[in-house]
Amino acid sequence: MPKHMKAARLNQLPNAVRKEIIEARHKRGWSQAELGRRVELPQMHISGIETGKIVPRFDTLLDLVRVLDFDLVMVPRALVPAVQALIRDYRSASLDGGMGEGERPLYALHEDEEDRSDET
Repeated sequence: MPKHMKAARLNQLPNAVRKEIIEARHKRGWSQAELGRRVELPQMHISGIETGKIVPRFDTLLDLVRVLDFDLVMVPRALVPAVQALIRDYRSASLDGGMGEGERPLYALHEDEEDRSDET
């Protein structure tokens, strides 16, 4: 690890990740107990993850996101804006039945997104 980077342990999952897990669970109409049943965890553990009180192990997080039809992917930092744009467009298309809201540059950030390309 380069000297300028500090090893940091998460004290909770990032809010955006927890929000995605909750939204994906709600979209499927699953309770915390149902999600827990599918990944073989008690409902209280799912609650702890969603509220940030529990930081799941990597394999547990992987099980959670995969059962919710997502995946974890390492993306080069320089490509994060492009990936965010693709995700935003995918969500927009599914919300409006595939009808886009007009053309815009692929790498443009949406007004509710912040540039995270400089984070270490």
